[in-house]
Amino acid sequence: MPNPTEPVTASLLGRPGAAHAVIVGGGTMGADVAVVLTRALCRTTVIEPDATRGAALPERVRDNLAAIGRAEGGAACLSVAATLDQVDWETVDLVIECIPERLELKQQLFAQLVRRARPDTVLASNSSSFPISAIGAGLDTRERMLGLHFFMPAHLVPLVEVVMGEDSDEGGADALVAFMRRCAMVPVKVRKDLPGFLANRLQHALSREAFSLIDRGIASPEDVDAAVRFGFGFRFLAAGPVLQRDHAGIDVHAAAGATMYPSFCNDDHPARCLAERAADGRHGMKRGEGFYMWSPEAIAAERARYDRLLRAGLDLIAPELPEIQP
Repeated sequence: MPNPTEPVTASLLGRPGAAHAVIVGGGTMGADVAVVLTRALCRTTVIEPDATRGAALPERVRDNLAAIGRAEGGAACLSVAATLDQVDWETVDLVIECIPERLELKQQLFAQLVRRARPDTVLASNSSSFPISAIGAGLDTRERMLGLHFFMPAHLVPLVEVVMGEDSDEGGADALVAFMRRCAMVPVKVRKDLPGFLANRLQHALSREAFSLIDRGIASPEDVDAAVRFGFGFRFLAAGPVLQRDHAGIDVHAAAGATMYPSFCNDDHPARCLAERAADGRHGMKRGEGFYMWSPEAIAAERARYDRLLRAGLDLIAPELPEIQP
């Protein structure tokens, strides 16, 4: 076992085809992250203690690889293990934690990873809730710990956030950014692990205003969705909010902002329409009702529509995405 007190040097990771990555957790996110790695021919081991879920993983990954024309090579890169003990840790270059969102579980796992992995192995968490600084608190070799936050479905949404904690080594973050780019992802480096990191902070800022408008009776949920999807959100596929300002004119945006900003919602708590649904069980598709009603047939149709549009959008922006570099 490596001595966790040895100096940590940033792993170069290198090309995916020469690396060995371990994903801890074979649920929805873990399985999709496995597709991201294996499509770049990265040797990938998924740790999944549930026997039924573990047995289903290879087929799920293979089907998703087949949908993008990479089943033959990529599927051969995947293996599934039931425990950490079944991994040859001396060969592991990257660990991605995808276990349930409970801080104590993540802290316990990272304590084990520090003892098992080489000192230069990058230890990453896909957590969307907990900063890597909290997950690695009190552990040695925190320099090589980073957030690596994917968005569902990870193999279709190109963005991934590489999040630096208080002690993270920037060279290690840059190496992980380069590695993710070679896996055909679009990585962004977040230099401080604020709650929500980068993308979710932007998303929740929009949501706060959207649900406030619903609470105030200014717009219906359907009209809020339409305003985003078929209005300014439609343009986001072509340009983000910063580039959009250059298109539209920064002076125009500044003048409009001066008029609107004072009336924006600035609440420090979720909107009433969200809080009520969270409390009474109207949690969305999984409960059959949220802001919309969901029968099993409606759920299947919506997921098919959603997946089809994501794939179509991915085809549109494909020329601007990084190429896979195994």
